[in-house]
Amino acid sequence: MQDGDGDEETRAIRAGVAQLCSRFDGAYWRTCDRQRAYPQAFVEALTQAGYLAALIPEEYGGSSLGLVHAAAILEEIHKSGGNSAACHAQMYIMGTILRHGSTAQKRRWLPQIAGGEVRLQAFGVTEPTSGTDTLSLRTTAVREGDRYRVNGQKVWTSRAEHSDLMLLLARTSSREEVEKRDEGLSTFIVDMREARGNGLTIRPIRTMINHSTTEIFFDDLEVPADNLVGEEGKGFRYVLDGMNAERVLIAAECVGDARWFIETAVKYACERVVFGRPIGANQGVQFPIAKAYSQTEAAALMVRKAAMAFDSGQSIGPAANMAKYLAAEASWAAGEACLQTHGGFGFAEDYDVERKWRETRLYQVAPVSTNMILSYLGQHVLGLPRSY
Repeated sequence: MQDGDGDEETRAIRAGVAQLCSRFDGAYWRTCDRQRAYPQAFVEALTQAGYLAALIPEEYGGSSLGLVHAAAILEEIHKSGGNSAACHAQMYIMGTILRHGSTAQKRRWLPQIAGGEVRLQAFGVTEPTSGTDTLSLRTTAVREGDRYRVNGQKVWTSRAEHSDLMLLLARTSSREEVEKRDEGLSTFIVDMREARGNGLTIRPIRTMINHSTTEIFFDDLEVPADNLVGEEGKGFRYVLDGMNAERVLIAAECVGDARWFIETAVKYACERVVFGRPIGANQGVQFPIAKAYSQTEAAALMVRKAAMAFDSGQSIGPAANMAKYLAAEASWAAGEACLQTHGGFGFAEDYDVERKWRETRLYQVAPVSTNMILSYLGQHVLGLPRSY
């Protein structure tokens, strides 16, 4: 997705996001990173501009845009040198609620989310004992009259401290009670404003990047039965919509990172003079940047293909995974090339390279690791024997 690609609406969105991001320069992001602070002003600006309501239908106060447009928004944020991890969940979680939520749930929550009064930023899926093996999660939700009682633990639930709502995946039937592994899990909308101190505890996890991630403990947390999304026991299938959208959007962020790295590396390679000539004249500097550029353009095409398929209602498992894999590889290659081009200055905080390098490294691991994607493609696309 190069600058200018797509229809006039997409180009206008890109220009608008770029202009907004120009108000939040490297100094802003370095301060947030140094203080491990949530980029409150940036998130509020995106919200007020309507970008975080991109996927919400107009009837609920949103823009009725597609995943293609959402991907363009997040790509531009990362290309500007920023990071949308503080707010991107509000986009990809929409896939579950819009496709499977009840009319009452949409009427209750979506206008408030679109208007910025309520934030939906937390996705409670991963657990310490199951990791990527989502179907082995242990957090339970037991029906008691008009409520569910939730007990268990989640980890790597980012933005929980800065979110009002969480989309939670919990077990409503034991694994022994279901015929298929993907049954028995249910999805809930949890109002964390009511839950904090009443069965829900949030503990921050300090990491190598400013990701506002946490672990969450549920101790007899009561959730209204009306907050169940769709049918009981079908939750895993519902969150797959959110997971596939997440992979496409994260891939778009990777493309944005890669383009920032490439632009930054090229500029420095042209300006930095050693032994009487720009270092960019050396093939040892040129080739890694050029290779990363080629990888980035190829990944961008896959991201666009997956997003367009999602918007047309197609199943996008393979496409979403390939987009995520290719884009994560491209951003990491570009990050390595950029850091190496800068040499020692790449480690200096004021250049922003080391911060972006740390941030983009995450995408080799999350939201799904590159090895798990290769295993998925090998088994489910190529028909090779199951490896896990």
